[in-house]
Amino acid sequence: MTSKFFAAIALIFLAAVLPHGSGVSAQTSSAWQPASGHTQIPIWPKGVPDAKPNSQAEGDTTTSKDNLIAGKPLIRLGNVSNPTITLFQPATKSTGAAVVVFPGGGYHILAIDLEGTEVCDWLTSDGVACILLKYRVPDSGPYPKSSAALQDAQRAVGLVRSHAAEWHIDPHRIGVLGFSAGAHLAAALSTHYDQRLYPVVDAADNESCRPDFAVIVYPGYLALAEQNFAPNADIHPTEKTPPSFIIQSEDDPVHVENATVYFLALKNAKVPAELHIYADGGHGWGLRPTNLPVTHWPKLVETWLHTIQVLPTAVQ
Repeated sequence: MTSKFFAAIALIFLAAVLPHGSGVSAQTSSAWQPASGHTQIPIWPKGVPDAKPNSQAEGDTTTSKDNLIAGKPLIRLGNVSNPTITLFQPATKSTGAAVVVFPGGGYHILAIDLEGTEVCDWLTSDGVACILLKYRVPDSGPYPKSSAALQDAQRAVGLVRSHAAEWHIDPHRIGVLGFSAGAHLAAALSTHYDQRLYPVVDAADNESCRPDFAVIVYPGYLALAEQNFAPNADIHPTEKTPPSFIIQSEDDPVHVENATVYFLALKNAKVPAELHIYADGGHGWGLRPTNLPVTHWPKLVETWLHTIQVLPTAVQ
């Protein structure tokens, strides 16, 4: 892909997904923190690999010109140089399943609430542990243009497996869920888990970072627009790629071919996959309710998780 294409994807996300007119002022004075009661740990205790100088402070980059999603503003977290994972324990009886969530933002910012904490609220209400990855931005992907975000994702899933007993998680039911650039990151991890892209840090890196399943929501970077939507050769599914659920709207300005082309690649590799395409929805809806049918996609995911036996059939 060309640098112009990467820039276009980021601009489309920022214009179409990351809102106009919220009246929220830019806040860059302090790093993002989860609400109290959640465990947050840095993923690189011995220093971030391939770290780049960053003179700007992490913080909400939302401005008064940004629009709303479902009538509400969102946090556009920028300048992340110290990645973390935050554990959200199930709000109801635990099923033992866990999902590592990758917010989107064109590898430029992270929609940390719209595609992060709000997603964890949904998952934990169903008895699923949610681990929110705050990965590096900007310019941390897509792989192989930059390996930073994929390094963070590999490290995060290994860390979750290393804490499985402590966090009451089944190490064989740990999946990933990503939006937009985060959806690309979920696909990248699903196809690049066999070799770490960084030197081993500790015992967590001896754990597998292969997701047991992947949920891919309005992805980008999986089909090459400048090559008549050819498959991205850097994201190559094999028979060992985890079962995947893909959803996108046909009118997505980032192009629905990202979903359809990746689905066909999974099918050709004989990977169990489920694809849902909606006529309307655009890009960047997250879980916020609207009057469009695509709003109900979380129920489809729940049904699929029962189908692939990640969630027990007895759970309502």
